[in-house]
Amino acid sequence: MTSSAASPTPRFTAPLVAPAVVAALLGVDAAGDGSGGAGDGERPVVLDVRWRLGGPPGRADHAAGHVPGAVYLDIDAELAGPPGPAGRHPLPDPGDLQDVLRRAGVSAGSRVVAYDDDSGAVAARAWWLLRWAGFPADRVAVLDGGYRAWLADRLPVSAAPSRPAAGDVVVRSGRMPVIDADGAAAVARDGVLLDARAGARYRGETEPVDPRAGHVPGALSAPASDHLGSDGRWLPREALARRFAALGVGVGPDAATSPVGAYCGSGVTATAVVLAVEYAGLRSPDDPIALYAGSWSNWSADRSRPAAVGARP
Repeated sequence: MTSSAASPTPRFTAPLVAPAVVAALLGVDAAGDGSGGAGDGERPVVLDVRWRLGGPPGRADHAAGHVPGAVYLDIDAELAGPPGPAGRHPLPDPGDLQDVLRRAGVSAGSRVVAYDDDSGAVAARAWWLLRWAGFPADRVAVLDGGYRAWLADRLPVSAAPSRPAAGDVVVRSGRMPVIDADGAAAVARDGVLLDARAGARYRGETEPVDPRAGHVPGALSAPASDHLGSDGRWLPREALARRFAALGVGVGPDAATSPVGAYCGSGVTATAVVLAVEYAGLRSPDDPIALYAGSWSNWSADRSRPAAVGARP
């Protein structure tokens, strides 16, 4: 998916992009109204995907204030299929996702930036879905630090409704590796399966939404919240690389072939682990780690599958 050779769209060099960079591309760092900056064909599409487990939806937050020009997308209704045996947030139907992205103004040559107001894990779901849909790695990124960082940097916000022109993106799904419950069990047995949920949920001390508490036997606790520094922005690549190396990712003589996967409660937060491993340089964009899309909501609903509890894998 490329733009015309006569007017190539500049590329992102990493899956994370700083607020100041996005503001400059939008032309709002000084004017605050979307004037200036990149030309209309080069200005990124910005997706506001603020969401919180248990609600309320983030649409009201978007209406109260958002990055100028950002379009709100609902994780539950627009970036997932209907909940059911496949999990609470199964992958959306490719045709439905294409319609959603086109309404948001996404075209084949677009650059897209997604943000939330928490750990970046929800924005990573949008990032991952765009990659799964066939978007090149250098055309989609997550806003580092999210909306909180945007506000902390004193960048302008808008409450005006965004009405983008319809895009023409064509979704070509299946471009990111996905595993099911059997695949997750195999990765936990033969490689490294990372659990992106909070430690208390991994240990089985609490389970607010899914049928059973605990974790996939053999999985390692790797909370996505640990990707962030005290300022709410992502840790440097080197720090993330050390963190994942300590969990066995990218180390040892079989590092290049050993399977690595990630899961969470429902396939949202785990996408931040996929992003973090890539950002850390432990996997290339052409060889990302796998996502167990159904995650614990799928695993725990099947009573035939064991659930481990405690701090041990």
